[in-house]
Formats: sequence, structure tokens, C-alpha cells
Amino acid sequence: MTRTYHGSCHCGAVRFTADIDLAAGTGRCNCSICSKTRRWGVIVRPEAFRLLQGEAALADYQFGTHSMHYRFCRHCGIQPFGSGHLEQLGGDFVSVNVACLDDATPQELADAPVRYFDGRHDNWMNPPAVTRYL
Repeated sequence: MTRTYHGSCHCGAVRFTADIDLAAGTGRCNCSICSKTRRWGVIVRPEAFRLLQGEAALADYQFGTHSMHYRFCRHCGIQPFGSGHLEQLGGDFVSVNVACLDDATPQELADAPVRYFDGRHDNWMNPPAVTRYL
């Protein structure tokens, strides 16, 4: 069931809403940036995401193939979302950091299915052998 969630960075400089169906699944990856930031994401179409405030507070980081923009708050360092374009994901997308959803209940988060990706080995369609640390 799709619901409109409100989200923000830690200091509140960046605020957004996104229409998300957490029951459709979330994702965790073992690539270098996701494992170091403990990122837990959910993919939405760009039209389902609305930045309400904080465009000027956002910085951008890219690495590797430069297929994704990791956006983070210049003040508190939190990565509330990122965006990019991958044909495997249907083109343009926004990856919302589930941990930044201010009004998702603990039960909704616990019930959200998690799919694991082996980004460390560019084996994106398969989970890594070990996932407990993600």
C-alpha cells in the first residue's frame, strides 16, 4: 500500500515527501559506500519524490560509474536520498534512505522486506554470501 512519507536529514535543513510502498520491498547493498554509510534504501520514480526544502543545503557525491548522485546535507552529513538513471531500474529513479523517514513506524520498518545486493562484486542481481552485517 503506497503511503506518503515525510523525511529529513538529522538537522532538518533538508525535508522531503515521497510516495512509498514499503511492503513492495527495500534494499541493502554491500558496495563500498552503502556498507560504510549503512544505507537502507527504497526506490521510487522521480514523480513520487518531492524535495520540500534544503536544495541549497545539499551536496553531491558520485563515484565509480557515476550512475548515481548521493545527496547529503552539508550541515549534518546525512544522506536522505540519492538519484540516478539505470536501465535495470527502469530509467530515472530516486533512492530514499529509509532511515530518514520521520513518520515510518518501527513496525512498518520491521515488516518491510529487504533484498540484498552484491554491489561489492558488481553482482547486482544476487545477494552477497553474508548479509547479517548489512
